[in-house]
Amino acid sequence: MQTAAVMKTKIREKSHTEQPMQEDLEQHRYARGPFLSDVRTLKERVRKDMAQGAVTPTYAHDRETVIKVLNHALATELVCLLRYKNHYFTASGMQWHSIAEEFIEHAEDEEDHADRIAERIQQLGGKPDFNPASLLERSHSEYAEGTTMRQLIEEDLLAERMAIETYTEILRFLEDRDPTTRRLMEDILAKEEEHASDMSRLLKALEQPAERIPSAA
Repeated sequence: MQTAAVMKTKIREKSHTEQPMQEDLEQHRYARGPFLSDVRTLKERVRKDMAQGAVTPTYAHDRETVIKVLNHALATELVCLLRYKNHYFTASGMQWHSIAEEFIEHAEDEEDHADRIAERIQQLGGKPDFNPASLLERSHSEYAEGTTMRQLIEEDLLAERMAIETYTEILRFLEDRDPTTRRLMEDILAKEEEHASDMSRLLKALEQPAERIPSAA
């Protein structure tokens, strides 16, 4: 049976052995950098630029460039909204209920995208650009009316594919330096891919000769 003195000696030896290990772990932890700043530093940093709103000092991207890129995306969504609205009102023929309803549903999606992008621009301290004079110049998609049902669908499919390419490039640009904007654009990209799939499906289903659609007045 071990005496109390022997047990105390072993405990002390174990403590001395574990202490350097604990110190090594602490050094390793702080070599990588603490996960969070201390509370006082965090408060001082956040209070410094209160007028910046959602943009804190930890924002890691070029804010002005991100705002410019988002305004181009906003213009793209607005042009898509107007094009789908036009296609909804000009669509006619036997496919009215199926194709026209697709157009208006997509128009509503594009309006939602535009609103969300504009809101993010404001959060970043920018100004959403709704100026109609430069809308087509800033947009990455075109406004095309078409004169047949097939042309309407083809123009929408082309515009959706252009949006997909553009938003994919935006995601590459954002990387992980603006996670909020990245999540927003990932959501919008997924919806645009769904739109492209819808238009492709409608185009394949349109087997009969294209019917002329009266031009808008």
